[in-house]
Amino acid sequence: MKSVVIIPTYNECENIARLLADLRNLPHDLSVIVVDDNSPDGTGAIAAERAAVDAQVQVIHRPAKLGLGTAHVAGFTQALAAGFDQILTMDADYSHHPRYIGGLLQLGATHDLVIGSRYVAGGAVVGSSALRRALSRAANRTARTALRLRAGDCTAGFRCYSSAVLHAIQPETIRSEGYSFLIELLWRAQHSGWRISELPVTFEDRRFGQSKISAREIFKALATVVRLYQNQAAAGNYSAPAAHSTQGSH
Repeated sequence: MKSVVIIPTYNECENIARLLADLRNLPHDLSVIVVDDNSPDGTGAIAAERAAVDAQVQVIHRPAKLGLGTAHVAGFTQALAAGFDQILTMDADYSHHPRYIGGLLQLGATHDLVIGSRYVAGGAVVGSSALRRALSRAANRTARTALRLRAGDCTAGFRCYSSAVLHAIQPETIRSEGYSFLIELLWRAQHSGWRISELPVTFEDRRFGQSKISAREIFKALATVVRLYQNQAAAGNYSAPAAHSTQGSH
């Protein structure tokens, strides 16, 4: 199957060149699409230099910081148009490590959405502050409880999607932004009965650059959970439909 990884970027000049080299050196025929939001630090230019000498690296240059959700949509649109079968997403800061790509692809051969998960047996978080860990766990617990989501890690952006699930759930129609976009993607996939799995991963806090997560992102995620809960309550859909969901391993 043809596989591609989408990397949304904003000010990742310390990481992007090394990450692209690491991804292209993996023992998989993996293409890369970088979606750069006009990074002031030159991230887009660094990625473009790699793309100029490597046909399997592409860069989407956007005019401004337009957000994580629309960056995913831009990458998905280009990947689907190119006929990729497995479409992965990851951050550029090495919190999502390339060593897990093989496991995501393997589980992705039998599932429609695979999540690189911190919050299943075998998963872990290293280097994050106690406050950030508490906020992340609280956000995940709230989303799982309110929306009946079965995944342990509902906000993780380290994922592998089948082209079929993306065509079906139409990410371009999602209203949410930021990390709430990821919650809504998962909600749509589960409530449409697609096969979902999780691969335990160790999330390592970034070594270089600044975190993009803010209090505003957390409030937006909570607002999305409330809206989706109201939608499913209005439809009388309080429980998730039966769908095959398993937990993977390394």
